[in-house]
Amino acid sequence: MRLKDKSIIVTGAGSGIGEGIAKRLAEEGAQVTVNDLLPAGGERVTADIVAAGGQASFVQADVTRGADMKRLIDSALGRYGRLDVVINNAGWTHRNQSALSVGEDEFDRCYAVNVKSIYLSTLHAVPVFKRQGGGCFINIASTAGVRPRPGLTWYNGSKGAAIITSKSLAAELGPDNIRVNCINPVMNPTTGLGELFAGGELTEERLARFRATIPLGRFSTALDVANAALYLASDEAAFISGVCIEVDGARCV
Repeated sequence: MRLKDKSIIVTGAGSGIGEGIAKRLAEEGAQVTVNDLLPAGGERVTADIVAAGGQASFVQADVTRGADMKRLIDSALGRYGRLDVVINNAGWTHRNQSALSVGEDEFDRCYAVNVKSIYLSTLHAVPVFKRQGGGCFINIASTAGVRPRPGLTWYNGSKGAAIITSKSLAAELGPDNIRVNCINPVMNPTTGLGELFAGGELTEERLARFRATIPLGRFSTALDVANAALYLASDEAAFISGVCIEVDGARCV
């Protein structure tokens, strides 16, 4: 098993991409701390992992609040005795619309979930990693952070911030044997944010327009992203830091 006995936190793991990551890593032997804001999804994913023979526990926490992030990290340490990887997967977007029509509360939430959570996980996990002699962050960003489209301007900006913050942290924390990497998925219409990305109901016409920009001819899946996370979390990636793996089917526009 590629992740045997590695203690890994996955935020936003109660559904969608986070669920896929948590389950895939558990299959490879990870001790997964499943986090979500909503207990129902997180508890379901945890139960699924345990039923399949894996190791998992659920911690409800709001990743935009420092006290909650500290409690999440402390819970992983208390249960598994160490912390090897933090995967900042929790994300949010405003609806696809004019940049001028996005409300201030929506803007604040976008940056809190997509960027502040990385700040908070850094504050609370880095001291743990330093004591242990190393660790790993994997931040789920987006192709929107490198090839932005109209209508998602503030979301695009938050993901761009996540990417450059990850690269900067990789440079700063490398001497402490702490790796920081990103994964940039292309749109996955099966997540809870699909209609927000599209700006409305996911009709075949809307989906076809998005799909036409992906040369491999399909959308990303949770498993596509999970397999990239598996590699970055494993010892096979011991010398990989400061990179963004684009899981986007070669999306060019």
